[in-house]
Amino acid sequence: MDVKKRIDELCEKLNYYSYQYYVENQSDIPDYEYDMLQRELKKLEEENPQLVRPDSPTQRVGGFAQSLFSPVEHAVRMESLQDAFSFEEINEFDERIRESFPQAKYVVEPKIDGLSVSLEYENGVFVRGSTRGDGNVGEDITENLKTVRSIPLRLRRDIPFIEVRGEVYMKKSVFEDIVKRQLENGENPFKNPRNAAAGSLRQKNASVTAERRLDIFVFNVQRIEGDEIVSHKQSLDLLRELGFVTVPFYTPCENINEAKNELERIGGIRASLPFDIDGAVIKVNDLSQRASLGSTSKFPRWAVAFKYPPEEKQTVLRDIEITVGRTGVLTPTAVFDPVLLAGTLVSRASLHNQDNIDKKEIAIGDTVLVRKAGDIIPEIVCVKAHGGNEIFRMPENCPSCGARVFRDEEGAFLRCLSPDCPAQSLKNIIHFCSRAAMDIEGLGESIAETFVNEGLIKDVADIYLLKKDDIAALERLGEKSAENLLNAIEKSKSNDLSRLIFALGINHIGEKAAKLLAANFGDMQSLMNASKEDIEKIDGFGGIMAKAVFDYFALPEAEELISRLARYGLNMNHLNEKKDSRFEGLTFVLTGALSKFTRDEAGKIIENFGGKTAGSVSKKTNIVLAGENAGSKLKKATELGIKIISEEEFGEMIK
Repeated sequence: MDVKKRIDELCEKLNYYSYQYYVENQSDIPDYEYDMLQRELKKLEEENPQLVRPDSPTQRVGGFAQSLFSPVEHAVRMESLQDAFSFEEINEFDERIRESFPQAKYVVEPKIDGLSVSLEYENGVFVRGSTRGDGNVGEDITENLKTVRSIPLRLRRDIPFIEVRGEVYMKKSVFEDIVKRQLENGENPFKNPRNAAAGSLRQKNASVTAERRLDIFVFNVQRIEGDEIVSHKQSLDLLRELGFVTVPFYTPCENINEAKNELERIGGIRASLPFDIDGAVIKVNDLSQRASLGSTSKFPRWAVAFKYPPEEKQTVLRDIEITVGRTGVLTPTAVFDPVLLAGTLVSRASLHNQDNIDKKEIAIGDTVLVRKAGDIIPEIVCVKAHGGNEIFRMPENCPSCGARVFRDEEGAFLRCLSPDCPAQSLKNIIHFCSRAAMDIEGLGESIAETFVNEGLIKDVADIYLLKKDDIAALERLGEKSAENLLNAIEKSKSNDLSRLIFALGINHIGEKAAKLLAANFGDMQSLMNASKEDIEKIDGFGGIMAKAVFDYFALPEAEELISRLARYGLNMNHLNEKKDSRFEGLTFVLTGALSKFTRDEAGKIIENFGGKTAGSVSKKTNIVLAGENAGSKLKKATELGIKIISEEEFGEMIK
């Protein structure tokens, strides 16, 4: 097989299918077939790294931006627009244009509320992407922009050079989903889609950006070689032809009255759009007229942005309900008389936490001003008139289970830590059985949900009381499945203490922290008897983590759960798999593609020899293990003079 030819063929196919799916919202092949092609390409590239193409779909996710993004000087200044808030100001804009060009025509398009970026292509291939910055100098965020699926890595035509400007944004549906998860996890939610998009684009880890499911609309040609364009509409048509996703509608207008009619039309439909807009833009269509009009020190004279006023309405707050999320966070929700906002009837809004309630002095019975943040998420802006009641106070006990609640050390959220809390039980069970925790194969999310719904288990300890006949009697399960599951449950009893600690789902305690706790205290009873100060002494622990562990084991419910698990035969001791201490006191950072080990395998080997692994290079790093295509971590290690070893050298060290 001609490997290069096959890689080229796979790249062309996958880029075409990707464009269909992410831009045209259609697909010629099933997801499974697409995944198989992607897997084949990835395998060929791993075996032949010299043949990896810059426009390969495998290059979209997984790169790491440098700790400080490199500056990019814009050859064409990325200007901001002058705002207008009334039709009188729009008329004044038109009068200024017609002083120079009486027959000027316009194009009106929606103004997407996102983050402005520049994309550069050489011979049709995406080579660099940057933020707007101050208009003159931005930051290189190429790796992160590659994760935006609607950005083509290769254009449909190999044009010698083109630089375009676009707006990276987050769809309303994606924003709502992220905010929901943030609230459930006790995190401060994004304020609006624009903030979410901006924060996502400047992540040092491009895989985090990829998870945020960003999109882009391209709306301007900054520079071009190999083609000539004379009007703005022509440039937008060309962008579509090349494979870019342009603003979804752009309307040519003969005069300012037609432009104002289009502004009104866009204002009328903006609530129904799947993306957020903060206005609409009127632009002179003729590019030679634009060049003649030029710019002020701040804005182009040939364009103006019309801003729509936010819709706010008064209503009466009737109640505040408290819900308990999957991670135990208590969230207050305002219930008020329904009002019509941005095209939908709204009667509820999250109040987030006690700090927000105190800041706005909110009480049941108040008349409040309500709006949709970014025209999406309902929020109470302020109190317009107090109803005479005291400011609402969050409960001291969990409304689901009655256990005492705790305030996050450096957060504004109250959290129920009880392992018996019904509101959290299913989530706790799923986490407890997961691969990184107790690794009970066969007890996944759907089976766990079935067991809970059928009343077979209420908490994680009940897993160890399951009977074969009860399991086999359930739909989709039989005697063989029941037998396999019970074997996996029995096997989990012998897991190391560190797995059990992680499986308990203690706030702020991940796999590494659980291993440190097991190694430092040796057995569960010693850990339960430890003071907050004892825990805080562990290298790598801080006050927040120490308090989370201490608070958890101080709960009577936690003590009862551990007692039951011990009675059912679970190991409560650290097995200490360390072979020797040859890496004692050494911190490793792993970078690049390893061929003989996975990163997890190499990390476990290092820990078994007494060493530690870290995710980023710093002055505390002792050794960097570098595989193929190592990037910014390798560069930083070289700059800091840190020892760098190959996979072969690592193999010699662990013999």
